[in-house]
This record gives sequence, C-alpha cells and structure tokens, in this order.
Amino acid sequence: RTSFELSPELQRGFSAAHIRAQQRRLDAALTALAPQRPGTPDAYVLTIALDSDPVFAREAREAARVLGARYGAAGRTLTLAGPDGTRDDHPHGSITALLLALDHLGEVMDPSEDVLVLYTTSHGAGVGLAYHYGDSGYGVLSPQRLKAALEEAGIKRRVLIISACYSGVFVPLLASPDTAILTAAASTRTSFGCKAENDWTFFGDALINRALRQPVALEEAARMASRSVAEWEARARYLASLPQVSIGGEATRWLPMIEARMPAVASAPVGRPAFAE
Repeated sequence: RTSFELSPELQRGFSAAHIRAQQRRLDAALTALAPQRPGTPDAYVLTIALDSDPVFAREAREAARVLGARYGAAGRTLTLAGPDGTRDDHPHGSITALLLALDHLGEVMDPSEDVLVLYTTSHGAGVGLAYHYGDSGYGVLSPQRLKAALEEAGIKRRVLIISACYSGVFVPLLASPDTAILTAAASTRTSFGCKAENDWTFFGDALINRALRQPVALEEAARMASRSVAEWEARARYLASLPQVSIGGEATRWLPMIEARMPAVASAPVGRPAFAE
C-alpha cells in the first residue's frame, strides 16, 4: 500500500512520435487557457479520463461542457481524455498529464480568489484511481499524491468530483475547509455504469448530466444525484455505492460566488442514460 501512495505510472510501447504529439497537445491546451481576472473569483475546470475505455472519455468531454457553463469558465476549461469512439482531439489523460496540468493551473490561478473544479472519471481501487491506456499505460493515482500535487501547485480553493469505484477513499485526506469533494462511492463500495459502450457512468449521468444542469446549489445537486443513483441501483439489485459529499466551511462562503454564474434555465441531458428505465 505504501508503494501505491507514490502513484506509480508505467508507460510502455508508445512511439516517440506519439509522446511528442501528446506533449504538443498538452502544451497548446495549457497555453490557451485564459488568465485569471484580478478581483474576480474565476473557476478553472479540469476534467480527465484516466482510462482509455471510451465511456470515460465521453463523460469527461461532456462534464467539461456542463461544468464550464455552470461556472462561467469559458476559456478556462481543459479536458484530458483519449478517443471517445469518434474523436481523438484532446491531450490524453494520464497521471503525468494531470500533474503537469495542475502545476500550470497553480501558476495561472490566484489562490486567494480562484477555484479549481476537477472532475476525474476512471476505474478505481481501494488505493486510489486506476490509470489505464490499452496495453501501453498503467498506474495508480493515490489520495496522497493528489493532495500533494494540489498543495505543491498552491491551489487552495477546490471542487473535487471523483467518479470511480471506492472513490470515497479520497475524502479523509482531501477534505478541508476550502474543499468541496463529491465521490461516486464510499471507500468500500463499487460504483456502476462503466461499460466501455456506455455514454455515462451511473454517477456521471446522475450528477453531471442531470443534477448539475439544474439551477441548484452544489450540495442540493449532490443530494439529487445520490437519490437517482440509489434508485437505479435498487432497481438493478446492486449493492448501494453510497456516494460521499464533504463541503468545507470556507467553501460554503465562496461557492455561491461562482455558482451565481450558473444558467437560470436547466439544459437537457445528452447521450444514452446510464440506467435503462
């Protein structure tokens, strides 16, 4: 378990041309991010699919659109995701790409007023999030490594949404007065809907595709999503995943500032539902 805390990552079989192309994509995407505006609490949205199964890429792409619109983050939104079955136009998600993106965001953001909105989607385990890219990339992103990366980047205000089995393992270490953290499952439970052919996981569909499209506060959206997930799991006779929510006291003060930008009218869900009614 101690070795997993270091978040090992193995890359093998990638050609030099592929590695250079991915680095160019990431550099271009980071350079294109708009600067923060002094005196304005800007939200920077980062969504990442840490697994090459297309469901995660599809979810990360749409999550960027929903969260970007909700938090007024046009020009300040970045997606790291592999092919989604039809497109391959983003920097691919990996632990290294995530760490580089967080480091860059730390340089761009004003820690006293700006907010990171991070959405991760992948498979998970009791030690953290699984990174997997076909037969070429493997790794684990541990709570310890994510916490260290955020602290090293100087990113203080955080909305962390983690969609993966056992993702509740991130709550004890990442919870803080200035952090809102939502996870798809408790630390001892699996989450559902991650078949490669799906458009959404259960949690992603319930939270991103439905609840966060509504003009409601984050905490209420989390409750709405939890109710939807619980209903779908009960009807499918799955063991409840028990999504987790922790919103720090300071976060309750600045969340309304960025949530004031959410659209007044709900947008319609897209894609195939994670649970067939």
